[in-house]
Amino acid sequence: MIMRALLRWLVLLVTAVLALQLFFVSRIALMALVNPHSTTFERSEAWRIYQDKGRLPWRQQWTDYDNISDHLKRAVIASEDDAFSYHDGVDWEAIEKAWQKNAQAQSQASRRSSNGASTSRPPKLVGGSTITQQLAKNLFLSGERTLLRKGQEFVLTILLERLLDKRRILELYLNHVEWGEGVFGAEAAARHYFRKSAAQLSPWEAARLAVMLPRPRYFEKLPGSSYLADRSAVIAARLWHAELP
Repeated sequence: MIMRALLRWLVLLVTAVLALQLFFVSRIALMALVNPHSTTFERSEAWRIYQDKGRLPWRQQWTDYDNISDHLKRAVIASEDDAFSYHDGVDWEAIEKAWQKNAQAQSQASRRSSNGASTSRPPKLVGGSTITQQLAKNLFLSGERTLLRKGQEFVLTILLERLLDKRRILELYLNHVEWGEGVFGAEAAARHYFRKSAAQLSPWEAARLAVMLPRPRYFEKLPGSSYLADRSAVIAARLWHAELP
């Protein structure tokens, strides 16, 4: 009886997982034709902001791929995922490099701790996520970091790459990525920071927006950051090496 009950629960679990994947497949396939109004991440952020402030400052406006500056497309690829046009959704080399850097940072933090140095600040960790992986996470998943969520992110990344072309993936990403508190998408970011449309961004403006992406809310509060200025100059110089899909 116990084995039969366990088998029944296992069948139900597998059925539920398969049904969820079919739901994701249908949603992604629909995105080939229909622009999504919002993402899971945007909705969770909207709720967080509303809870914190009792109001919802929200900036977002869909902009077609051809109406987004090529400077911004190249800057984002150069800054976030320089192999975007070539990989299958997961850049294993970037993941390996990120793992090595994180291991080194944690090792240095451990040595400082053993020597009696202050460890109030955690080691700075870097990610190896591609643009497709970031889009998968933003579209459908929560912000929690678990092996189960990471596994689902991997599946969604593969589905995005199989069901959509690179141009559409980049278009979705640029229209829904966070660029500040309540600021989502290239058009909203261009108007919020530079009072112009996403089509009118200069190479330097595009580079500056691209550099903000890993920590947009942090850099929104520090517009005079020397790191932001220096890194923007580096990305602006690398702009023309980035290949568009």
